[in-house]
Amino acid sequence: MAPTRRSAIVIGALYLTTHVTSVAGLALYGPVLASTAYADYLAGPGVGGRALAGGFLEVVLSLAIVGTGVAFFPVIKRVNEGMALGYAGLRTLEAAIIAVGVTPLVAAVSLVQSPGGAGRNADLVQTLASLHNWTFLIGPSFVCGVNTVVLAAVLLRSGLVPRFIPLLGLAGGPLVFASGLAQMFGLLPQASPIAALAAIPVFAWEVSLALFLVIRGFREPAAGPERTPAPGAAEVTAP
Repeated sequence: MAPTRRSAIVIGALYLTTHVTSVAGLALYGPVLASTAYADYLAGPGVGGRALAGGFLEVVLSLAIVGTGVAFFPVIKRVNEGMALGYAGLRTLEAAIIAVGVTPLVAAVSLVQSPGGAGRNADLVQTLASLHNWTFLIGPSFVCGVNTVVLAAVLLRSGLVPRFIPLLGLAGGPLVFASGLAQMFGLLPQASPIAALAAIPVFAWEVSLALFLVIRGFREPAAGPERTPAPGAAEVTAP
């Protein structure tokens, strides 16, 4: 298998992993964050275990996000090394913010499960859950919005994938960033239907990119091995 084909499969699989873990994790701990009484809800039978399982999936999500940045770097470095570095760094930052958000969620479960914890630590549990909510907003909204635009711009310029895929990213990145900004300043409630709709283009961008890379791989004209110019011939660099 050619190195670029192998890289395409790895990148696509990592992107699909991020979606599976993020959706499954949110399904597990989402009801906890939607509750106004975190401590009482976490004290319910089996709820703490589901929240911990959701936290673990977010750790896997963070690792997969870093993996996409690392795996993409040697591919897009040939197009623009600075933007390749920027994308890898932003993906690492996004993963770090998500991982930081797991810690207060796990700590909240531990406090509730301690003797008399649901009543005695209710305010602290509320604070920890709010901290997780903010990291969930900052990472997948602001940082993801920026790194989406960076990668989409590189892919649009390179022709590594069909044009409609990076165009989805260029539209979805600013949209999810604006949605996060509106949620931060109280113009939209967090996890509202409007916020969910704003995330659809980014979701479509990542899923279509992942499936194309797994099924088809990078396009040959842009992803093929670099050619060595003939002696005396001028080297032509693609725009």
